[in-house]
Amino acid sequence: AQFMLEKIVNEKLLEARAVFGFWPANQINDDDIVVFADEKRNKTLKELHHLRQQTDKPSGKANLSLADFVAPLSTEKADYIGGFVVTVGINADQIADGYEQAGDDYNSIMVKALADRLAEAFAEHLHQRVRTEYWGYDETEELSPEDIIKEKYRGIRPAPGYPACPDHTEKHTLFELLDATNQIGVELTESFAMFPAASVSGFYFSHPDSQYFGTGKIGSDQLESIAQRKGFSIDEMTRWLRPVLE
Repeated sequence: AQFMLEKIVNEKLLEARAVFGFWPANQINDDDIVVFADEKRNKTLKELHHLRQQTDKPSGKANLSLADFVAPLSTEKADYIGGFVVTVGINADQIADGYEQAGDDYNSIMVKALADRLAEAFAEHLHQRVRTEYWGYDETEELSPEDIIKEKYRGIRPAPGYPACPDHTEKHTLFELLDATNQIGVELTESFAMFPAASVSGFYFSHPDSQYFGTGKIGSDQLESIAQRKGFSIDEMTRWLRPVLE
């Protein structure tokens, strides 16, 4: 693995690409986020739709939605949201296929595995620069690698399809906001998987109380609500949210 990593770095076999952006945004309808075209906030670019936990929690703890981490429109507070897509996989498959055709299955597998790990590392590095430089909401951040692993920084970068946002279809909105396919060549398949596979995408939240969580199971009432908000049929929404339905 170390040899292959050195070969990839020294010979620049893999190419890293990224696109990211930040937009004025506010929470609406409790669980949605409206993304505005500019600071005037009178033209909507997109709406992001999220799910809320529906579990019984001890000590009166709130059931969370990612929309909770953006200021409600009714408060008239100027808030923001970010988004990103990164990849280290543009030519990974071709390199892996070359090894496979040469009968070197081990290095073929290692190229794909390292591309995946490098994409995750790239996403983590970009998030750090977002916090301290590009968005700059925590310019004085000084964390050790161990602190970063323990997620002691301010802000989160949840991805569509993961526990806090189990709806993979939100990737389509993210990709449209960033024009990701035209900008860096990452595409979405019909099942909303990213191609190349060694890619990472998600949203940026800066709220000091933002945290990672899992929505857990949701009821039919919330299924019907999000289907209506997104303009999907119940059957279509069921298809995408089946793993989290009660």
